[in-house]
Amino acid sequence: MDTRSDAESSSLLSLFSALSYGIASMAMVFINKAILMQYAHSMTLLTVQQFATALLIHFGRQMGYTKAKGIDITTAKRLLPVSLFYNANVAFALASLKGVNIPMYIAIKRLTPLSVLIAGFFSGKEKPTTQVTLSVLLIGAGVIVAAMGDFSFDLFGYSMALTSVFFQTMYLVLVEKSGVEDGLSSVEIMFYNSFLSLPFLLFLIIATGEFPNSLSLLFAKSNSFSFLVILLLSLVMGIALNYTMFLCTIVNSALTTTIVGVLKGVGSTTLGFVLLGGVQVHALNVTGLIVNTAGGVWYSYAKYQQKKNKPQKLMLDLEAHRK
Repeated sequence: MDTRSDAESSSLLSLFSALSYGIASMAMVFINKAILMQYAHSMTLLTVQQFATALLIHFGRQMGYTKAKGIDITTAKRLLPVSLFYNANVAFALASLKGVNIPMYIAIKRLTPLSVLIAGFFSGKEKPTTQVTLSVLLIGAGVIVAAMGDFSFDLFGYSMALTSVFFQTMYLVLVEKSGVEDGLSSVEIMFYNSFLSLPFLLFLIIATGEFPNSLSLLFAKSNSFSFLVILLLSLVMGIALNYTMFLCTIVNSALTTTIVGVLKGVGSTTLGFVLLGGVQVHALNVTGLIVNTAGGVWYSYAKYQQKKNKPQKLMLDLEAHRK
């Protein structure tokens, strides 16, 4: 009875983490696009987001609202690569959003599941099932078809997005490894990530020439109520996105997190055609999205079957051991 209850709780947590990440991720794309249309200094924006995250968790820990542990040097060294890859991913993603419309941005980012699958193969991870592999390949094929119908050539924007895919793959794989092997919670990983990000980001905003003009512009823009609302939403949703992403990766897997991103991208793409700079609908693009969605549904079914068979296999193994 207890085993069944634990299994149900685990399934609910997996579902909750995946849904929360999907909603937060969808909202964040539009919020970032909206704020970048008014404030183009993406690196400064990311620095402010990370600073707000670190402060919130620090004060939450001091006041007893979270059980996150303080900074440990050994753990910080292990998580430094995670932080570097994360910030590189977000920095390149924000840079691509300046010139790339939302449907096309999402189309490129949908290549991440295929990238994660390849990374898992080379890192010696457990081989995925045939259905999982084929479904992810179908997702990638859908992206290519959609791209053929809709891409307006922007070498800088699309190269930034593709570079972001690489860095996102690396940090998702590392987050999954860190969460499982080091026993860190999603809040603790988020705290380490924000804390370790700040020196790196401060160096970048100075090296790229954003600072101090970006800071003075930020203060000037603060007179606008609408800008302040979008900025506040950006900070809040940035924290929510990081938390749900790390939670989903730890509770489920890096590949599951990227597939959730693919599925939420269908809704984001549809809205992106009419919000914040619409694009012309093309037959190839619609076909690609249908193929992409079919791959996502297939993957979800394959993972459900995989989880459904695992408990049965475990019981058979236990019975064999008892005999």
